[in-house]
Amino acid sequence: MIAVSEAARTLSLFVHIGASIVWFGGLLMLALLVVPELQKTLQGQPALDALLRRLRRRFALWGNLALALLLVTGLLQMTDDINYTGLLQFGNRWSQALLVKHLLIVVLALVSAALQLGVLPALERASLLSERGLGDSQAMAQLQEREQRLTLLMIALAVLILAASAWLAAL
Repeated sequence: MIAVSEAARTLSLFVHIGASIVWFGGLLMLALLVVPELQKTLQGQPALDALLRRLRRRFALWGNLALALLLVTGLLQMTDDINYTGLLQFGNRWSQALLVKHLLIVVLALVSAALQLGVLPALERASLLSERGLGDSQAMAQLQEREQRLTLLMIALAVLILAASAWLAAL
């Protein structure tokens, strides 16, 4: 355990919670409210693809920054916790619950990487082609469906991570 001042712990927790709100709240708002409503309202209009592309870019910036802050502050909080007994030490229930949380985070990171490095660049290319009247609407629909499935998977994983966090706090 690393000795950290009360002010540093408080600031770390504040930043951690704030970053959680930005990332998870933003993901929920976009996936469950903003994007579906934009698609209903602007369906078939060329502005839709451009607007969605801009939203994805903007959220990627803020979302990735929030995830980086979550990682740093989470590590600080973990090493400062009285239940932390060391790296790869799983001798108590808290460490076991933390392992579950970390495994969920790794899966979330892999899903996020698949989305950001695979689907979103392909979707951006398809969107640009569509705006110029050169796109394949079937390919675009498949990419959008893949984006939606991965986003919903990320939301489910985030809910499980929050549940694991609650479990840790209860131990």
